[in-house]
Amino acid sequence: MRESASEAIAELKARGIETFMLTGDSKAAAEAVAAKLGIERVLAEVLPEAKVAEIERLKSEGSVVAMVGDGVNDAPALAAADVGMAMGGGSDAAMATAPVTLMRGDPRLVAEAIDLSRRTSRKIRENLFWAFIYNLVMLPLAASGDLSPMLAGAAMALSSVSVVGNSLLLRLWHGSSRAGRSA
Repeated sequence: MRESASEAIAELKARGIETFMLTGDSKAAAEAVAAKLGIERVLAEVLPEAKVAEIERLKSEGSVVAMVGDGVNDAPALAAADVGMAMGGGSDAAMATAPVTLMRGDPRLVAEAIDLSRRTSRKIRENLFWAFIYNLVMLPLAASGDLSPMLAGAAMALSSVSVVGNSLLLRLWHGSSRAGRSA
C-alpha cells in the first residue's frame, strides 16, 4: 500500500467517484488493505482476464471505468477500461498500454488528472461556444456585405487569439492536492 493511498481514495470519494479494488493478491490481504483505505468493493485473487471481465461488466452497466495500475498483470485491464492510468515507476507494459501515464507513483495524482481532464473539457466547450457565436454573427454580416473583408479578417484573428488565450488559462491551474504542488 502506497503511503498516500488513503488520501487519494478520500479525494476521489470527495469528487463522487466510487473506488473498487481489483487485485491478484489474496482475499485476506486485499480486504485488510481495502478496510484501511475505505474501499467497500473488493475483488481479490483475480487473474488479468478476470480483471478485464469485471471492467467489461461495469461498463455494460453504464459505468465509466477508469483503471489505475502499475504491473504487467494490469496491462489488459488498463486497455479495457474507458480510461487507463499507469503509475509512474510501474512496469513498461502498463505504461505502454495505458493512454495516461502519471509521472510519479503518487496515487493522489489520479484525482489531479481527473480534475485537469474536466477543466480541459470545459475549456474546449467554452472555445467551441465562442467560435460558434462568432460564426453565427460574423458570417452572415460578411456574406451580406455589411462587414468589410478587412474588419472580418481582424475579427477572425481576434477570435483565434481569444480561443488561444482562454486555453492558456489552464496553465494557471496547479491542482488542489499536495501531489500537484510537490515537484
